[in-house]
Amino acid sequence: MDITRIIYPLNDPQRLAVTAPDRALLVLAGAGSGKTRVLVHRIAWQIQVGGLSPHSILAVTFTNKAAREMRNRIEDLLGLSTHTMWIGTFHGLAHRLLRRHAKEAKLPETFQVMDSADQLRVIKRLAGALNLDEGKWPPKQIQWYINAQKDEGKRARHQLETGDFFQRQMLAVYKAYEELCDRSGLVDFAELLLRAHELLRDNSDLLAFYQRRFLQVHVDEFQDTNTIQYAWLRLLTEGKDNLFVVGDDDQSIYGWRGARMENIFSFQKHYPNHQVIKLEQNYRSTGNILNAANKVISMNEARMGKELWTDAGEGELISLYAAFNELDEAYFVVDRIKAWVNEGGSRNDVAILYRSNAQSRLFEEKLMATGTPYRVYGGLRFFERAEIKNALAYLRLLANRHDDPSFERVVNTPARGLGAKAVDDIRLIAKDREISLWSASLELIELNRLGPRSKHALTGFLQLIDNLASQTEELALFEKVQLVNEHSGLAALYKTEKGDRGEEKLENLEELVNAARLFDAEQDNEAFLSELDLFLAHAALEAGEMQGDEFDDCVQLMTLHSAKGLEFKLVFLAGMEEGLFPSQQSSDDIARLEEERRLCYVGMTRAMKQLYLTYAESRRIYGKESYSRPSRFLREIPVELIQEVRMRGHINRPLAIEKPKIAMGSANERRFKLGQRVGHTKFGEGVILQLEGEGAQERAQINFKQAGVKWLMLNFAQLEAL
Repeated sequence: MDITRIIYPLNDPQRLAVTAPDRALLVLAGAGSGKTRVLVHRIAWQIQVGGLSPHSILAVTFTNKAAREMRNRIEDLLGLSTHTMWIGTFHGLAHRLLRRHAKEAKLPETFQVMDSADQLRVIKRLAGALNLDEGKWPPKQIQWYINAQKDEGKRARHQLETGDFFQRQMLAVYKAYEELCDRSGLVDFAELLLRAHELLRDNSDLLAFYQRRFLQVHVDEFQDTNTIQYAWLRLLTEGKDNLFVVGDDDQSIYGWRGARMENIFSFQKHYPNHQVIKLEQNYRSTGNILNAANKVISMNEARMGKELWTDAGEGELISLYAAFNELDEAYFVVDRIKAWVNEGGSRNDVAILYRSNAQSRLFEEKLMATGTPYRVYGGLRFFERAEIKNALAYLRLLANRHDDPSFERVVNTPARGLGAKAVDDIRLIAKDREISLWSASLELIELNRLGPRSKHALTGFLQLIDNLASQTEELALFEKVQLVNEHSGLAALYKTEKGDRGEEKLENLEELVNAARLFDAEQDNEAFLSELDLFLAHAALEAGEMQGDEFDDCVQLMTLHSAKGLEFKLVFLAGMEEGLFPSQQSSDDIARLEEERRLCYVGMTRAMKQLYLTYAESRRIYGKESYSRPSRFLREIPVELIQEVRMRGHINRPLAIEKPKIAMGSANERRFKLGQRVGHTKFGEGVILQLEGEGAQERAQINFKQAGVKWLMLNFAQLEAL
């Protein structure tokens, strides 16, 4: 039997993982270390050498794309069909299981699967039927709550009611939602996983059947599994040592959506006869990039530990650029991209990575100004985002009350109690009279042809627009935008959204204020339009320009979360400042801070040849000029791996801004390091969150278990390392 195709292309640790005896196995695969190759070759080895039937293989991953790639590579390697193999995503395989056993799962055979948008529509209808005010109980917040409970394996009936009004109300909605879905034969994505787990848990004969069938279970991206996914895997492998998982604790960056990195540590407890194999040889990045990334991630305490290396040479030093503001940062990045292209580089090999979606706007603007095609990966261009279009719709109504698309977009956004029938009545009158929706609304109110609630809501909306127009008439453009964000209710709406999405939308609204502040109304104003009209035209034109198609040669823009799994020859990691990256919310929470550091590690290891790190000495955030310190992640990189670069040509720096000194020394030069546990005679045990200053001025920010967060001068604090 020829097995050279299976083991010949592998390095020694990869070969060890592929050919290991059948037992619980954790492959700790570093960035760019060939984890998919190991998973595919392990399956091929078990079939060709171990004699397993493809019928007895189960392989689980997170995306349809990854599942297709796995199938194709197995078929290419073995020359056989993967038709009988269960290879797919968690959701896809759970759906397959439920279709086969709908009766045992207490589902109708014709049950329908809802995507996220369908689920939100159902929740909106339910909230309306329960007379819930959408302003106080946003449907997206309800959706987030329900899915989070299901991801943890919790039904409404299992939870104890507390005195907390929010929790009581959410539980009541969750219960009503479950009843509605059961009556209608509807299943959402989170329900697929929960129901599949319950199906096996509550049917011992069925569980035994699948345990006998799946002799080997393989899992990709194991660090991204949530509670219910891991519970499902444990059921299938209960009493056996046949779980093969590939993951990287250093790339666990999805805690905010339920992923539990702790599953990697739990695996070792639940499968005591396990083996751990580390893949540390990187086939993507240069030595300097890897050494810097290794140093940054080593500051995390909650990790198993590994050290990426390469035999591809040291490569170029990491470039650091200190911009004096966010505009200078964008100019610098685009200037370097132009130089890259002029030297024969491809735009497809360039990525601009950032922590927050709101950061994309200036890069988009500067790329457009230089005629450089770009694509926003995994997201929308700035002016096409829903929250931005909502704000612009309000602004357009200030400029023109008869803008029907804008009227329709925001007449009930945020929700103000205007029913669908009332909106239909407005449309009907407008069509019959051949007038605008605004005029039709006035007519309906005057003729008293609306119900009391709808009449009150519509009157309030018309008055709101008139009042906003009056209040903003003498204001500067950016003040107009700021006032509209607040008084329209949009900012309040997004503040109520749980999770990162609400924060991101608020950041985007603030970035719209910044866009208005920087807008040059004098340019191309031949028609002598108002500043607001010019800005709205600019937004409409910018929304549709220079966005490259998927296969065009264009620069890639994306958040750090979207960049996972990708690689580029030239990478810019922008906005490396305290308060932005890591975020302000993470600074006082060691678990969130460590996830932010993992996110930085992921960003750095996307770079193959060149890595630029940029930060701005001042940045306008939330409408205010902010002077931030460089990110602690920059200070964690050894100074010998970094070269500071300057913009080509002359830059006029404001005299009032003194360039801050960045402490580039390695952590070994300090007495303490970030993330270290320390003891204090008065405050007790704590963890070091930040270190700054040198010598007698060195101080630390420490999160004490009992006393909270405190800054202490290290010369006097008498800290003890624990």
